[in-house]
Amino acid sequence: MPLPADYLERVYAGVLGKMIGVYLGRPFEGWEYDAISQTLGEVDYYVHDKLGKPLIVTDDDISGTFTFLRALPDHGNSPDITAEQIGQTWLNYLIEKKTILWWGGLGASTEHTAYLRLKHGIQAPASGSMAVNGPVVAQQIGAQIFIDGWAMVNPGDPQRAAAMAGKAASVSHDGEAIYGAQALAAMEAEAFVSADIDHLLDTAVGLIPSSSTIYRLVADLRDWRLRDNDWRVTYRRIVERYGYRDYIGGCHMVPNHALIVLGLLYGDGDFQKSLMVTNTCGWDTDCNSGNLGCLMGLRNGLAGFEAVPGVDWRGPLADRLFLPTADGGRCVTDAAREAVAIANIGRALAGEAPLAPKGGARFHFELPGSLQGWRAETSLEGLPVVTLENVAGHSHAGQRSLAITCSGLGEGAAVVATPTFIRPEELGMPGYELIASPTLYPGQSLRAGLSADPSNRAAVEARLFLAYYDAHDRPASLPGPAVTLAPGAYHTLAWRAPDPQGADPAGSLIYAVGLQIARPAKGALPDQARVYLDTLTWDGAPEVAFKRPALSGPAAEGGKIWRAGWVNGMDQWELGGDYNLIQNEGRGLILTGTREWLDYTVEATVTPALARACGVAARVQGMTRFYALELAAGGTARLLKAYEGQDAVLAEAPLAWELWGRYTLRLEVAGSALRGWVDGRLLLTAQDSALAGGGIALVVEEGHMLAQAVRVEGPGR
Repeated sequence: MPLPADYLERVYAGVLGKMIGVYLGRPFEGWEYDAISQTLGEVDYYVHDKLGKPLIVTDDDISGTFTFLRALPDHGNSPDITAEQIGQTWLNYLIEKKTILWWGGLGASTEHTAYLRLKHGIQAPASGSMAVNGPVVAQQIGAQIFIDGWAMVNPGDPQRAAAMAGKAASVSHDGEAIYGAQALAAMEAEAFVSADIDHLLDTAVGLIPSSSTIYRLVADLRDWRLRDNDWRVTYRRIVERYGYRDYIGGCHMVPNHALIVLGLLYGDGDFQKSLMVTNTCGWDTDCNSGNLGCLMGLRNGLAGFEAVPGVDWRGPLADRLFLPTADGGRCVTDAAREAVAIANIGRALAGEAPLAPKGGARFHFELPGSLQGWRAETSLEGLPVVTLENVAGHSHAGQRSLAITCSGLGEGAAVVATPTFIRPEELGMPGYELIASPTLYPGQSLRAGLSADPSNRAAVEARLFLAYYDAHDRPASLPGPAVTLAPGAYHTLAWRAPDPQGADPAGSLIYAVGLQIARPAKGALPDQARVYLDTLTWDGAPEVAFKRPALSGPAAEGGKIWRAGWVNGMDQWELGGDYNLIQNEGRGLILTGTREWLDYTVEATVTPALARACGVAARVQGMTRFYALELAAGGTARLLKAYEGQDAVLAEAPLAWELWGRYTLRLEVAGSALRGWVDGRLLLTAQDSALAGGGIALVVEEGHMLAQAVRVEGPGR
């Protein structure tokens, strides 16, 4: 089918609906109706503050939804994607007991159980089957909570959405769990072209077996809706016929699917009312609310979030979300960025070229209302009032921009910023672990397009700045060059990000980038000024050395946060030295960097204490996708490609390395060319184009390796 004219915007609404639903239901997950009614009443808006909890958190529903879908681009966006390939995607992005899943143990957590099956060679779909895991474990809710993306890449095609959803669900689930996932995906795909709720339900049940419990459940709820005309009465019927008494396990698919259908039937097409019904009923609230929120977002579009005057669903979010995986450079992201990525998968499946708003700028603000994580910060001096708004116009590269309105600048500066890593208030986030790599590194080139409103009464001064953790783990900031913007003027700011630690770089963690807007040194005092941010982006290879800060005396107690910039996929990272890494079984990595790194060199001096193989890696895209220069058993050095669940030796040469020897390894990737040096001698070359970009890693296979500073710079330097 042709893509809808508003495809990207509707995907964005679906992503937002998923996020809003999860953040709405998350604070009281697992509560039942009576407790919710007595404590919270009808849940028709965010309640996190009433319960003393943060709003924006890491959550498996969000992380799994937007991560497992990467199986498609990672496997050529083939419409014939297989369950086995999606299972390989699990092994690439999951770090055992750390990322995405509830790691509740074999036989308790369905997803953990499936991961262990995959890890030990049982490929999907057997990994999630009832034959292997039993009917109770295999029919829990996880098949449904991760499924929305498969619908969003198949707009108006419920058959293909259900087919892909079935394959994705079968990695970890079976039976009714798969049918519930397929029914939901079919409705979401059809919601792109139909708002008729009865039609959506007809579409769903038309694609699952009529003998299934999910099929019967939908029929019962539709009948009860006509008879009861009161969602509370129908909820009691659900408890009696489809409740937790009969559908056992940690969190069964059937009862929770019933609550999604209940909200859909009684919500009258309204986003707020639909989520109120489902959330007030309880059980797995973040999962159910997230799925229904996505469905309603796709059905109603962005306008659906604004149906009730005075209710601001989007403002508190500012598009912010976290996707902690082994690809840490994509953890700190936003709804607009993820919507473009999802829509481009759908476009590839439809044979359409990818979208690159404003030339592929990281922050483009082209989607209505999008803030992409930007927010007003405490001013450096004084307290100017700052508001942010996505507006039409004022763009040289597209159609929209971010309006920054500053009142009462006085002698102070207005400060707005967006995160590039874990911010200080997010360190130690409760619940699911927040694991990330920065998205911006020293040596990369920043560019920002700015303009001043023609109605400003005076010029303003604007500059970029970086917020970072210093060597003592304290937040600090570093200003860039300033530009004076006369009313109506447009300027492109360019700045090569320096290392905040100065001449002795230590891989400083940059956790935010932003703008400072102030009165010019000798200029008139503007009582109010408005500046428009058209784009902000960065690119190029970093120039940085990752190492432990050199501290002494009392200050030595600090300097620990530098390790947080690495995604730790190693069994043990011991104290002492820069990198003291141990992998007890199989292969382990510590990773940093982003997919946007293309051509560069990575270098480190390593000491193999006891290892089957160890070394440095480049273009790392997770735990099982990378190039590596390794010292390997049998007295060899090799260029290794890990890809599609398989290892391939691209080049190999004899090298009489010894345990506890020190060897400087240097790996260069430039286009399809790979070159590896050992102790300054070019030893290995190869050609391969499977992996175009990615971060870096230190790699250990079954053993112990020590390493000193890891340096990254452009190729040929």
